[in-house]
Amino acid sequence: MHSTRSLSLSLSLSLSVIDDRRLTVQYILETSVYPREPAAMKELRQITAKHPRSGMAIASNEAQFLNLLLKLINAKNTLEIGVFTGYSLLATALALPDDGKILAIDVDRKSFELGLPVIQKAGVEHKIDFREGAALPILDELVKEEKNGGRRFDFVFVDADKNNYLNYHRRVLELVKVGGVIGYDNTLWSGSVAAAPDEPIPEILMESRDYFVEFNKFLAADPRVEICQLCIGDGLTLCRRLS
Repeated sequence: MHSTRSLSLSLSLSLSVIDDRRLTVQYILETSVYPREPAAMKELRQITAKHPRSGMAIASNEAQFLNLLLKLINAKNTLEIGVFTGYSLLATALALPDDGKILAIDVDRKSFELGLPVIQKAGVEHKIDFREGAALPILDELVKEEKNGGRRFDFVFVDADKNNYLNYHRRVLELVKVGGVIGYDNTLWSGSVAAAPDEPIPEILMESRDYFVEFNKFLAADPRVEICQLCIGDGLTLCRRLS
């Protein structure tokens, strides 16, 4: 029979292995993601990996999760703020029915065009309405249209300039239908949001880290949505609109 001390030590050692997130994520990728990854997603992932800002793309397991989520909620009309090479956009397009539509907004058409040939080859370009420009003015126009009978979205995915997340939230809440879902990417910001006040944080993370700390607190207290923050990719917070 194990002593209490040896059992505690054994459990501690086991948890230290389980809590090695890099090993866990790699296991998930190799076991559950890559074997089921559509050819187009794999091709675009590999193209994106060669981009100097490849870290801007969502993780492969997050793309798989979003693809399944969109099918579960029967999404048909979606909005994406922040496109980059179109990796998450392709995951969305593959999940929507043939008559589904995605309004995709980004300031950088050049990066989007890097992935566009893959999107075209996958046969889903017709689902995508890409608009180049700053998101806030475009969203303001969409809000005006919605008030005049414009469409509402089943799902919104936000992966853009981090200091504007709260501004995006105020607008997309008016654009997503009641019961619809909003996904905010990067809400753990490399884990920096959980760092102690006196813990040194790389300067590159510092500014957005403060924005995310406040944004996460805001979402947690927002009575208009119910939320779930997930430790997937760099952190994904899902909000379901209540009112």
